[in-house]
Amino acid sequence: MNMNDKKRNWLRLPVVSAGSEYLVMGHLMRRNILTYKAPPGNEGYDLICIHPDSRHRPTKTECAQVRVQVKSRYATDCDRGFPLKEQSLEAFDFLIVAFLNIGNFYGKNEGISGAKESEFYTLPRAFIKAHHDTTSSWQKVRLKHLGNEIEEFKNERGFEQIAVALGISKPIKQRNSGRTERATACPQTETIDEV
Repeated sequence: MNMNDKKRNWLRLPVVSAGSEYLVMGHLMRRNILTYKAPPGNEGYDLICIHPDSRHRPTKTECAQVRVQVKSRYATDCDRGFPLKEQSLEAFDFLIVAFLNIGNFYGKNEGISGAKESEFYTLPRAFIKAHHDTTSSWQKVRLKHLGNEIEEFKNERGFEQIAVALGISKPIKQRNSGRTERATACPQTETIDEV
């Protein structure tokens, strides 16, 4: 057996990988978090989140912006770990790992079965630092055996951390005198009468 036969045949899916950032953006925007994509190749973070009301001024406990790094794994049967370089630990506020779960690919699996709904975990930088493994050249964060510990960061509950950090309240319908009015994301602007 020569060296070429020993090389692992990695399945690369650039469209699926790129799509993970857009999926995360969509979920954050669904929560009324204004989200922009950072320039391609930007080191340390992929998304920038801000309050949707341009007149909002953050309090002492709120952030003006939140930087998010997105990591993704497409295989449903992945090891629930992802690579992360130590030097990027200070470049983001939250890391969202997207388990896309498009099918089982490990061992003899070809991806034909095993597809299920995507899962998102919004992990604060302190959590990432506490679980960052630098013992090998492939520095990783491994989540496989942290099921109960990471449950609070899953999907909606995880996205809510970013909303709270930015001071974005949950959009609710306002009721006035028994009449239902349409909810607004931002306070109504005052109209100025022309002189």
